[in-house]
Amino acid sequence: MRAARAVFADELRRYGRSRGLWLLLLVVPIAARYLVEGSAVHIALRQHLLVMSWGAVGVTIGVVASTMLLPIGFIYLRSNVTRRRPWQVEDVSPTPRIAMVLGRFGADCVVLLGALAVATLAGCILAWRADQGPIDPARLSLAVWLIAGPSLICLVALRHLLNAVPVTRGALGDVLAFLCWFAMLAMPVTMAAAPSSFAVNLRDPGGYIRPIIGSGALFAAEFAVGGGPVLPGRVPLDVDAGLHAPGYIGARLAWLAIGLAAALVAGLINRPASMSHRRLRSRATPAWLRRPVAAPATIFPPGPARSASAAVFLSEFRLIGHGLAFPILAIAAAALGLASDYRHVGSPAALLLLVFALSVQAGRDEAPGLQRLTATMPTSPALRRAAFVVAGAAWALLMALPHAVVSASTTPLLLALATGGGAAAIAGLIAAVARSAFAPRMVLLVAWYAYFAT
Repeated sequence: MRAARAVFADELRRYGRSRGLWLLLLVVPIAARYLVEGSAVHIALRQHLLVMSWGAVGVTIGVVASTMLLPIGFIYLRSNVTRRRPWQVEDVSPTPRIAMVLGRFGADCVVLLGALAVATLAGCILAWRADQGPIDPARLSLAVWLIAGPSLICLVALRHLLNAVPVTRGALGDVLAFLCWFAMLAMPVTMAAAPSSFAVNLRDPGGYIRPIIGSGALFAAEFAVGGGPVLPGRVPLDVDAGLHAPGYIGARLAWLAIGLAAALVAGLINRPASMSHRRLRSRATPAWLRRPVAAPATIFPPGPARSASAAVFLSEFRLIGHGLAFPILAIAAAALGLASDYRHVGSPAALLLLVFALSVQAGRDEAPGLQRLTATMPTSPALRRAAFVVAGAAWALLMALPHAVVSASTTPLLLALATGGGAAAIAGLIAAVARSAFAPRMVLLVAWYAYFAT
């Protein structure tokens, strides 16, 4: 316990030096402000906005924290100041690994629950401004923490489970976290039409559906979280009927226990990091067996027939599609586009493939060590970034071309140009700030889900 407390205190000191923490604290209040005012993003019940009483504002804050804060919180936990550790010293120390994991788990919980506390305070201010009922901060706080508290604990536990095994500490862990978030949003749809019970509410890890629909059954078409058409007028929300529905509080406590148990499992299965030792290839290895080494995108052969811009574009295009798997997956995405409407299948499939390829290449281009090298090259960083965006759009156009030819329409090409170029621009911009592939990958995955859902 002394070791866990020492790690906990050290993590909190490191979090105190994080500038991104201030952005995390602002996410939920800003998002909740738009939901409370009922703009294009809203919560609707039977196509009517809610009367924003203190309890309804608490439900709104809880819904925002239990949906939007989860991917943003995961991005922050994996990319903040605590991502770099002196593992060469820690892994050989006599401190039990479970103590280190639990100390870090506690610090992460304090950070995310602190953000939730700030959101609760902001919700009180929003409810006071709305002035739609008697002042009741206790009901608002109960709604916020009962909905979002267990979700955030489970998120922190998921982060440490993925960090416990070396194979999921990189891109594979990001994909698994995205799939878990996707499943968490999709699972509640299967329980909305069933009466409230412990087993039914346990199928809602986010806990945000029952407080909206109440204790009875409600079909998915009768409520909306995030958008959709609305009719004039507002309807009151029976907050107590949802929060005190049969089995709801028990299900939230069960998810809290699942999160704590998962943190213990993460401490038990945690494995130390290890240096990657690449086997040196013998000079006698045949040339056709040697893996080609990708040259930096700013290096191009001299000659009058090849301009710098064209050479950088070709290098970026080749590096985005580097590897044997990418061309195969690109052909599969293009084939899926021929199956039905390109907007519904082909475009999301191509964009999902580009999310991973673009984030990886953007992380390579913006790596701190490589930046010092490319600064000495004859091509400017602005030219390389522009070539990266054009190359991303070119790959999207190439995967949309079969459907455009078969349908004799330019609509798929215009859609591919917008999605591919936009994804490349977002990946390049975020990688230039974060200096890694992780942050653009997670942001693009969240954006891909929003694009796929619409």
